[in-house]
Amino acid sequence: MIKNLSALPDGPVTVAGWVDTVRDQKKVQFVVLRDESGAVQLVNPRTTDADGAVVADEPATTISGLSQGTFVVATGELKHDERVKLGGIEIKLASLVVETASIPEAPIAADSGIDKRMDWRFLDLREPKHNLIFRIQTTFEHAMREYWIDNDFIEIHTPKLMASASESRAELFEVGYFETKAYLAQSPQFFKQMAQSAGFGKIFEVGPAFRADPSFTSRHATEFTSVDSEVSWIDSHEDVMKLHEDLIVAGFTAVKAKHGEQIKELFGIDIVVPSTPFPRIPLAEAKRIVAERGYEVPRHDDDMDPEGERQISAYVKEVFDHEFVFLTDYASSIRPFYHMRHADDATLTNSYDLIFNGVEISTGAQREHRIEVLEAQAREKGLDPEELEFYLDFFRYGVPPHGGFGMGLARVLMLMLHLSNLRETTYLFRGPTRLLP
Repeated sequence: MIKNLSALPDGPVTVAGWVDTVRDQKKVQFVVLRDESGAVQLVNPRTTDADGAVVADEPATTISGLSQGTFVVATGELKHDERVKLGGIEIKLASLVVETASIPEAPIAADSGIDKRMDWRFLDLREPKHNLIFRIQTTFEHAMREYWIDNDFIEIHTPKLMASASESRAELFEVGYFETKAYLAQSPQFFKQMAQSAGFGKIFEVGPAFRADPSFTSRHATEFTSVDSEVSWIDSHEDVMKLHEDLIVAGFTAVKAKHGEQIKELFGIDIVVPSTPFPRIPLAEAKRIVAERGYEVPRHDDDMDPEGERQISAYVKEVFDHEFVFLTDYASSIRPFYHMRHADDATLTNSYDLIFNGVEISTGAQREHRIEVLEAQAREKGLDPEELEFYLDFFRYGVPPHGGFGMGLARVLMLMLHLSNLRETTYLFRGPTRLLP
């Protein structure tokens, strides 16, 4: 790997990767070779005859025909030279073998629009900045998984084909399933709760979720990676928030330690590991704060809107110097039927949204575990309990008090890196008009 070259002594070495740039000069040729770990300069002094004319020999002839993106294997002498701007090393070529050649004219450039870049995503991801995003994603996921495993959580993999809707028939993809029909899961919610009835206690899952939402915003997708966790024997949604912030801190700590310098170099930002506890603001209070800042949420329901989320985040940054805030105690009118309601106020739920840099990244709650209350709340939401029989059965044979959350992975990465579009942090984006590549 190119990143390991600087630690090697001068001497013979073989590297492989794709051609980034070529400078084909009369006396010497330079090739910048890149692999997934970094870049190195290859040098080939040209051979001349007795009259000083350049000789068409190898690897000079091969180098002259190289196009950007061609994959090659290069063998030569590694030399440390502090004058070389690219890492203080170079390789004097002995041989260069072309594995696969690239078409000379690339379909995208550095200034191409994001939709064009998504058309040619495999080329777009060769850029070091874009490559780093998915190394960060790997580190972030691994840190959360370490936390879960160290704290005796069980990893589950829930089905993505469902016989009935998980919350309502809104935003569901319906698919043919032999002689009947199925729905793509918009959340592993029901199956996370089943694990509590099964006595698993604490579970997590990182997997796909689907929303048939015709939104064309920079933060929505029809298929996304959901980070989910559910735990038994909680007292309130406060226990879920504590778990949630501990996971976020674990992920950010690992990312900062492993990638902080590269992120600073390529994205121009410092990763800040958030302090705990995160600020917590009841939604009604958040709306009052936003109104005092001069913004009235123009919704007919009890929810917050995107501008309101940006405003409350700005307030939290100013007052608490924090990038995260839990908005708590959402109205039951805008929450799913399985969210537990306040013991002394049925119009409010034991739930929250986690807002990060002005955008919602997660919803969490204490779940209702009493079967008679669940059935009543389902009917209140216009759902037919008969269609939810398999789910309601979980609660007829005993289940502990429990709660959990679901979080969009790509949104977290987008906001962590101060990017403006979810497409940047999604390996292959799916939206209302995109099914390729």
